[in-house]
Amino acid sequence: MKQHDAIKFLRKDPVLGDIIDVVGEFQLKKKSQHFAVLVESIISQQLATGAADAIFKRFKGLYQKFPTASEVLATRRSKLRTVGLSGMKVDYLKDLAKHVETGKLDMKAISKMGDEEVIAQLTQVKGIGRWTAEMFLIFSLGRMDVFPVGDLGLRRGVQIAFSLKEMPKPKETEKFGDRWRPYRSVATWYLWKSLQKFDKIG
Repeated sequence: MKQHDAIKFLRKDPVLGDIIDVVGEFQLKKKSQHFAVLVESIISQQLATGAADAIFKRFKGLYQKFPTASEVLATRRSKLRTVGLSGMKVDYLKDLAKHVETGKLDMKAISKMGDEEVIAQLTQVKGIGRWTAEMFLIFSLGRMDVFPVGDLGLRRGVQIAFSLKEMPKPKETEKFGDRWRPYRSVATWYLWKSLQKFDKIG
């Protein structure tokens, strides 16, 4: 089992081994509805969790079940704005829906692509940057070796784990991640979790 292999491998690192002991079992629930994951990612950008959840819930309330790309395209902009979406995010959602509807972004084929190919495909869409694509790789496709060095939580986790005076820059963070290949996604998850429980680690 990949997760078991990952934990066994990562425990060899004394720094991460301590974090694993405190955080406990690795639990990452894959989200299989790829279009829905990307819609939610766009809606939640730069919003507090509560606000993002409320808008996403109202967005879903516009439809009887989660909409297809064609249904999003067919929905008037003014109607989408009523749920609390900014004009820019409506543009992003429409662009995502257009890419999916035209086949430019093939949601069925995407799971068979390599990590960088997935990132290249997703970042064609307005409003989807590398960070969002990396979160998709981890949480939707369950890829095991993604290391999102642009993520502040990850960099803060590395800073605390290695007692660094300053938060490491992305390139510096990348070097720390090399020791955790090919399970950097799992290492990232533990570093995120360590921010909540790090006070218990000696």
